[in-house]
Order: sequence, then C-alpha cells, then structure tokens
Amino acid sequence: MSAVVQPARDEGAATVDGREAAVCALLVARGRLKDGDLVRARRLHEEASEGTLTALLARLGLVNERELAEAWSELLGVPMLAAREAPELAPPDLELSLRFLKQQHVVPVSDGGHGLALVMADPADPYPLQAVTLAAGRPVALRIGLRSEIDDLIERYYGSGRSAMGTIVENIDGGASEVDDVEHLRDLASEAPVIRLVNLILQRAVEQRASDVHIEPFENRLKVRYRIDGVLHEVEAPPASSTAAVISRVKIMAKLNIAERRLPQDGRIQLRVQGKELDLRVSTVPTSFGESVVMRILDRESVVFDFATLGFTDSFQSRFVEVLQRPHGILLVTGPTGSGKTTTLYTALSKINTPDVKIITVEDPVEYQIEGINQIQAKPQIGLDFAAALRSIVRQDPDVIMIGEMRDLETCRIAIQSALTGHLVLSTLHTNSASGGITRLLDMGVEDYLLGSTVNGILAQRLVRRLDPATAVPYEPPPEVVAQFELEKYAGGKPVRLWKPGTSAANPSGYRGRQAIMEFLVMSDPLRRLVMQRADAGEIERQARAEGMRTMYEDGIAKSLAGVTTLEEVLRVTQEG
Repeated sequence: MSAVVQPARDEGAATVDGREAAVCALLVARGRLKDGDLVRARRLHEEASEGTLTALLARLGLVNERELAEAWSELLGVPMLAAREAPELAPPDLELSLRFLKQQHVVPVSDGGHGLALVMADPADPYPLQAVTLAAGRPVALRIGLRSEIDDLIERYYGSGRSAMGTIVENIDGGASEVDDVEHLRDLASEAPVIRLVNLILQRAVEQRASDVHIEPFENRLKVRYRIDGVLHEVEAPPASSTAAVISRVKIMAKLNIAERRLPQDGRIQLRVQGKELDLRVSTVPTSFGESVVMRILDRESVVFDFATLGFTDSFQSRFVEVLQRPHGILLVTGPTGSGKTTTLYTALSKINTPDVKIITVEDPVEYQIEGINQIQAKPQIGLDFAAALRSIVRQDPDVIMIGEMRDLETCRIAIQSALTGHLVLSTLHTNSASGGITRLLDMGVEDYLLGSTVNGILAQRLVRRLDPATAVPYEPPPEVVAQFELEKYAGGKPVRLWKPGTSAANPSGYRGRQAIMEFLVMSDPLRRLVMQRADAGEIERQARAEGMRTMYEDGIAKSLAGVTTLEEVLRVTQEG
C-alpha cells in the first residue's frame, strides 16, 4: 500500500496554496465555481486568516461538496471513499480525540485489511494527515470523502451512531406532529433545528442530482424520496413527530398559507444551495395523514438549451430545425409528464430567438427565464388561463407563440386560428406517441380539415438514463437477444455491442443524467389525407414510418448500441419488446 506523502507544515504553505489554486481553477473551468464568488471568498479568507480557502468555499455553499471532492481526487490522483464502502467498525488499535476528528472533518478507516486510510474532505491542510500518521505510528494513506458523509462516519464510529439528520432531530420539539395552533406552528418551523433539517434535505437532493424531492406523511412515519435520473429513491427521513414542522417550514419558504391544509397549493422557492442558484417549484396536496409536498428542482445555471445535449442526432436535428423555421403552422412536442417536453421547447425557442423575431409564451409555470422572449405566467385563479392569455397575445403582433400545454378545445382552436393567420405556434400535448397526438386533437373536438392544414410536425419523446462514460462496460449480447430485438438492423454493419453501467464510489448507479429518445412525424400530403379520413394512430404511424420516420423504440435501440444508454432502459421507457 502506498502512503501519500504530504509536505511538512513549515515548508508546505506554498505547495498547499498552489494545490488550492489548482483545485479552484479546475472548478472554475468546469463551470462549478464563478470567478466573482472565488474573488469574494479569497477576500473573506484573507480577512479571517483561518482554515483553508476550499473549506470556506464549501462552507459558504459556493461549491458543491461532491464536485469539490471529485476535483481534489482528480488533482491528487487519490481515490474517493464513500461512507457505504467504509467498514462497519472503526480501526481497533487507534485512539483519537473526537473533538479533533469533528473539527478537522477527517475519519480514519481500516483500508481493505492492508493498512490505515484517512478520509478527508479538505486535503488542502496537511496537518490532520501528519497528526494521524504520528498517532498511528505507521504510514497512513489519503482518501477523499464528502464532508457530510465523514461527519456521519465519525458519529457512527465514535458517537452514538446518529447521522447528521439524527443529531439535528434531537433538538426538535417531539410533540410537533399534532400542532393546531398556527402561530405556534409558525414559531416551530422558524426554529434553527427545523431550518437546518429542511436545508439538509435540500442539500442532499442537490448532492445526488435529484430533479424532485417528495416529502410524504404516513400514519407512523414521514417518508422522503428523491427522483434521480427519473427513478425514485427513498432516503433518510426525519421522524414522524417532526412532520408538521418540516412541511410548515417548506410552506413558509414557498410563501404558502400554512393555516390552509385542506386545499392544494402551489408556490416557488428561490435559493442558493451548494453553490447553485436554484428555483424550486413547490406543490402541496392534502392526504389522509397530512400534506404531501413535492419540490421540483430547476437548476438555472446547469440547464443547457442544446439539441445535441438533448439527444438530437444530426439528421434528426436538421429535419426538426427545417420544420421549426417555417413561418407559420403548429409544431407539437408530446410525451408524459417529466419527459423533457418543456426543455425541448425552450431549446427550440432559443434557436429562433433573434432580434427580428417577436416571441411570446404563455406558461404555467414559467420554468426558465430567457432574455428576449416575453413570457406570461398563467393565473387561472384570476381568469388568466391559456385561452384568455392567447386572445390577448394575438393583438401583441407576435411572430412566434409558445403555449405551455394544449389542455382544452378552446385553447386548441385559438392556437389553430393563430397558425392560420401567419403565426408559428409551439405547444405540448400529453400523448404516448407522435401519431397519438393527431388522434388526441381529433378526440378533443378539433376539425380534421383544420388539423391537416395547420400541423407541421409532432415530436414525441421520453427520457432514458444516460450511462456514465467513465464507468460504462461494453459486452457482446447473446445471439437470442440480438435476434429478439433485431439489433443487427440498427448496428449499421458494425459488430453488435451493448453496454451496461459500471460502478464507482463517486457514482454507484453507473448512470449520469438523462437523454431523450424521440420520434418526429412531419406532416405530408398522404398523412393529411389520413387525418381527413380520421384514420387511427396505427395507420398514421405506418404511413409516417413508410416516409422515413424512426420510432422512439428504434431511436432508443440505436442509442443503446452507441453506448449512450442500456437496452434495459430503452425497454423500461418504451415498454416494447
């Protein structure tokens, strides 16, 4: 086992500063740290004259602790160690001060039976490694970990086995579950332990790249779940006794009425977590055992409106952009909730957002602000629904109109009239396929002749988890799998090879992010004739495929062969095969 040699404290200051500067430069280059934030942190660090700069960045929430750990790991060539990979018990032959471990945020672990390792969140300071090496009387290897996980390990090894959440919960009023007095509930939700508890839930959600946070009360427990890359994962939750306080805290942050628990409410939270500017869309609904809260996390800084990033291939993108640049007509994006429809529409709008084009949108809610586009927030409670807003929009002389969703016949008819009078209209529908979009509009009562003459194209999409390229493992599928899914047809003459997720301490799932698989139906004269004949979705899809449309399933198979995702993901999402 190789020990990591650190410079002596008196001669190492310059080396430490150099390594910190290198880590900061790496974070800035990756867009994980803003130059302005780094300058302000340096100034604060010089004034405080204690601790390390990187520790200050993490403490101020200017950088994500996982991204900071990954940067240190890469710079020093030292592996990361996750808490779940650590041994259950502390090293038996080493006695260290609990105060020292907590102050320095380090924890020693037995390293695979070969020796001793010290897990550190901030290796900028060489002192803790030197001190533990001296106390152990033998070489100690460095490992990088997350500060929150290190604190949990310290508690597990040397404390009473509580997690960070467990430590906070100790200070919460245990009788908070049945609070009826609104003022008392407000006071309770404003106390430091409850604030720290909700902040911890949100911080961990950001750390794990969650898109949604679900806080769900049940009879004897409070459940917290994160949706990560489209899949829900249950995580550590506060006790049931804290339910009222936790949910009230979220409602206060979202400026909701904490006294109203019988009706659904919607709100919004803007805050900075782990160095990220976040918008949280908050929804509450009453359930049998209290209010269920779902927070949709919108990371304004990391969202990229780019067709290739979304999953558009070159040929697919060229066809889509050709339809997008037509001066009038309707372009629809369809799919279930959470399939990336809105992001695709924003990307399309960004593509055509030029000074000579007037774009107005009606959304519920406005998810991302785009400069140069007039975005209207629908407010049905005051009568400003999609249809009402649309009637006013057409008098604003727009070139392009984007409607968040075609929900009713009146909205559809105004959109069609706008398309007939020379506007390009973009919108979404909840259907399972591109051809299903046609039949859905017919079922809503739209006249077939209007539909045929205004719809230019319908894009249907789903999101699949994207393999982490750093750990993805290729393999040759068995002949029966190749035959069952006709993989050779999509391999383009190359050897058939599929991929499966690998695992690492930094990313145990083997997936990172999501990408769309899609199909694009471009309206043609034969398809218009089928619409006029009120053909079913199957007939429309067969004609579109005859004209060259590739289905979502086929697009997914091609992407699984390209190593973007796995065959299992494609089958899970498309439910074919």
